[in-house]
Amino acid sequence: MTHMARDGSEFCRSIDAVDRRQWNALDGAGSPFVRHEFLAALEHTHCVGGPTGWEPRYLVLRDAHGLAAAVTAFVKAHSFGEFVFDFAWAQAYERCGRHYYPKLTLATPFTPATAPRLLLRPGLDRSAVSARLLEELEAYSANHGFSGVHALFLDAPALTACAARGWLLRRDCQFHWSNRGYASFEDYLGSFTAEKRKKARRERRRVAEAGVRFETRFGDELTEPLLERIYLLHRDTFLRHGHEPYLTRSFFSEVAQRLPRALMVKLALRGRALVAVAIFFVGESTLFGRYWGAAADYHSLHFEACYHQGIEFCIERGLKCFEPGTQGEHKVARGFEPTITWSAHYIADRQFRAAIADYLRREAAVVDSYAHEVQAHVPFRGRRGAPEPLSSEEQPV
Repeated sequence: MTHMARDGSEFCRSIDAVDRRQWNALDGAGSPFVRHEFLAALEHTHCVGGPTGWEPRYLVLRDAHGLAAAVTAFVKAHSFGEFVFDFAWAQAYERCGRHYYPKLTLATPFTPATAPRLLLRPGLDRSAVSARLLEELEAYSANHGFSGVHALFLDAPALTACAARGWLLRRDCQFHWSNRGYASFEDYLGSFTAEKRKKARRERRRVAEAGVRFETRFGDELTEPLLERIYLLHRDTFLRHGHEPYLTRSFFSEVAQRLPRALMVKLALRGRALVAVAIFFVGESTLFGRYWGAAADYHSLHFEACYHQGIEFCIERGLKCFEPGTQGEHKVARGFEPTITWSAHYIADRQFRAAIADYLRREAAVVDSYAHEVQAHVPFRGRRGAPEPLSSEEQPV
């Protein structure tokens, strides 16, 4: 089913309504989280749609040559699974007798990772086509009575387009690792201060002394019994925090089959027993840490499985960046540095837009201050102080 918009554009209720090859030919294919196969797996295995509160509304633009541009968008009945927290905004609407939901969200569900949000066929006028996409989203939101549109974890081109359109910009702080041409993990540790280097080596040694070793497996190397074990370990982590995981068991089977080299797991083994697992996704130049689970408590095992093993993988494969997910100041001691992430928000109501804009100005100062403070504690020799500034290409206009 589709909703027809202006000439050449439509809002699709399923990714299967869009040709897979044309979708993946758009300029976002370097991220696993905007690939047709990943989005299809979410739909096919009931992670989105139905009672989940994530209703697909893929905006596509077509021309004489086929698919020209697209946006991964969802109608949301809540704000869970987004990791850009606007619950206070929803409460403010309710106190005024207004409805914040439904809203339109541009994101990959349950994935707090920077990715392309405005997907274009190479060679098109990015500025003009991006403006057209945002205009279509605003119109669709107005026509359906949504409170607004929210674009999350923006890459630089989408950030620039949203800023030019006048959307409200919001910043947050994650901790990312950057590959500065390290030849090996030991070479990487050589950039640490002596004290931090000693602590990192001690962490790794404790895991090895416990008899734990690691194996790397990609999706096409995972059997169904092993996927079952991996899923149960990952699910246990969610249950310990009081809720079920967002992703279903069948999702892992489908994504392992359809994106076999994008799904990667680190298996922590003691003898022949699987004692822990860390689940990653591999992009064109970035590693994304997503989930973890353990059957037993070993000293420093979480740090080794989720961080040290990921860094080592990046060095071995020549990946430029490692995004391990949200939160966690404990990542700083392992070499992850504060990095500003961005979202953009189109708020339909003028009074609420003004109030939220004022809130975001005050919040921005707090986020920037926090990032500067944390940067003073990175383990590297000579890199403490202010976080690295954005390049000229990354600066919002």
